Amino acid sequence: MGDDRLFDLTGRHAVVTGAAGLLGRQFADALAAQGATVHLLDLAADAVEEVAADIATRSPVPPEWIPVDVTDEDGVCAAIERVGRVDILVNSAAIDPKFEPGQPRNGHLSTYPLDRWNASLNVNLTGVFLTTRECCRNMEPRGEGVIVNISSTYGLVGPDQRIYVTEGGDEFFKPVDYSVTKAGLLGFTRAVAAMYRGTGIRVNALSPGGAHNGQDEEFVRNYSARTILDRMAQPSDYRGAIVFLCSDASRYMTGANLVVDGGWTAL
Repeated sequence: MGDDRLFDLTGRHAVVTGAAGLLGRQFADALAAQGATVHLLDLAADAVEEVAADIATRSPVPPEWIPVDVTDEDGVCAAIERVGRVDILVNSAAIDPKFEPGQPRNGHLSTYPLDRWNASLNVNLTGVFLTTRECCRNMEPRGEGVIVNISSTYGLVGPDQRIYVTEGGDEFFKPVDYSVTKAGLLGFTRAVAAMYRGTGIRVNALSPGGAHNGQDEEFVRNYSARTILDRMAQPSDYRGAIVFLCSDASRYMTGANLVVDGGWTAL
């Protein structure tokens, strides 16, 4: 294959969960731009329909949107059956508690409720298990396919809780369940990759850093100061990484984790 075709995804069918999210929509759009037919899964029906309509304005192949709760086994099974052939799966759906000024001690371990812990595990881990299982069943007869699990820098290192303290005295604590589930995804990635040894089914992870999403200016300054590049990511900064992982450009890569974090974890 020539170098000009390494990133070409023409004719491939890609499932993206959490497709209405900040990064999920970027992943879906980037794959569609390389020729993939994208199938957008998200619980937020109106939002994912909007994303599909937006992608359709630039993609020669209209995307399909499917409202589904990734923790609903029957719903996931029905969604993948509806898709038909699956060549690529991007597990982007996740609960990610955000910093919101005026919510003191939100997320602190000593006051953290069990229902929020369980909700994170259900979406961030069980949801990934269900979608991966169904897509692997789909890929197995052909013996090929690509799966990318979206982890986080906080799956590699503990959250720097200092960046969430504001000059006004507000304290926010990034909950432990986020780090636990994102670290769990890295173990899941390695385990599934090893399980499909001897096949053409590849499983990798992408660990992005924080991305601009209308955060408070003080938080943006605090976060940026912790990176080597002195800035947060733009959501579009991850488009190249997802195309690389889903394409033949990464064909000798499995069980690995691609870290794209502006140098956060290098310090």
